[in-house]
Amino acid sequence: MPNLLFVFLNAKESINMPKMKTHSGAKKRFKLTATGKVRASQAGKQHFMRRRTKAQLRNQRGTTILCDEDAKRLVKIFLPNGTN
Repeated sequence: MPNLLFVFLNAKESINMPKMKTHSGAKKRFKLTATGKVRASQAGKQHFMRRRTKAQLRNQRGTTILCDEDAKRLVKIFLPNGTN
């Protein structure tokens, strides 16, 4: 009986916490810059573009940098390992 107790205690000591996984949806939508900022595509560019003005469509080209508060929360929860 003491052998089983010894094996049980050793097995319990070797258990590690699970690894933090990167959210698969977030890694498709966001990228980290070299300075640690978060780059995202512009919002409002997927559909209903007929009702938007030409100036709005021009301003929504390309990507944008998220504000610091949103970027901090996003990296902490969804991108713990970063993605480039």
